[in-house]
Amino acid sequence: MTFDPGTPPTDADDHLLAGWLAETAGRRLLEVRGEGLEGRELKDAGDLAAHELLMSLLAEHRPGDAVLSEEGKDDKARLTSSRVWIVDPLDGTREFSEPPRDDWAVHVALWESGELVAGAVAQPALGETFTTADPPKVPPSSASRPRIAVSRSRPPAFTDGLVATLGAETVPMGSAGVKVISVARDITDAYVHAGGQHEWDSAAPVAVARAAGLFTSRVDGSPLRYNQDDVYLPDLIVCRPELAEPILAYLSEHGVV
Repeated sequence: MTFDPGTPPTDADDHLLAGWLAETAGRRLLEVRGEGLEGRELKDAGDLAAHELLMSLLAEHRPGDAVLSEEGKDDKARLTSSRVWIVDPLDGTREFSEPPRDDWAVHVALWESGELVAGAVAQPALGETFTTADPPKVPPSSASRPRIAVSRSRPPAFTDGLVATLGAETVPMGSAGVKVISVARDITDAYVHAGGQHEWDSAAPVAVARAAGLFTSRVDGSPLRYNQDDVYLPDLIVCRPELAEPILAYLSEHGVV
């Protein structure tokens, strides 16, 4: 059966379109997940299906814009475009291939004239999409001590020291997008990463986090910049504003920056 993406909301602006694109790709991924594939076959099928769908929909609904996708060829023409969609069709491929895990996501962001201006992160297995159209309202922290989101398999070497300094605890999970959104959802209070990423890993989550009022930066406190010639963007901090100063101070004092 051919997948029917439907149509975007009437007169969808960039914020609404980002949300619709991420949610639609998420529906396609759930369909792929139910086809009986396993392991590498499931990972590859998910990556390809979501990438092809997003590229097709962007070509249809925003034909004049450039696209940077993890699964596509990097067309350097994007560097002279004023509008670039930065997408990760399937963030957390490992978790996607391990049903019923829900810590995987679809990222869709729009960069325009030097800034992220719209974004969406879909968590299809939760049935939720977080967007700049209606940013998450971050409640006061429900925890008695800070919670730091970390990779399930590759937490940064400095994590133990940072946790001790803040009197914090770690919360392992997959997908960079899921980790960032976990801060907005009051599942964690911070996500600090320095182990290597690319623009598509963080663009959409950072757009949503900023819209929600969270602090975002590189680990040295400098701004996160997108649509660069080199798309390697190895580190970031996303946290509640009150944690930014102590986190940055620790990273600077211990030579992480």
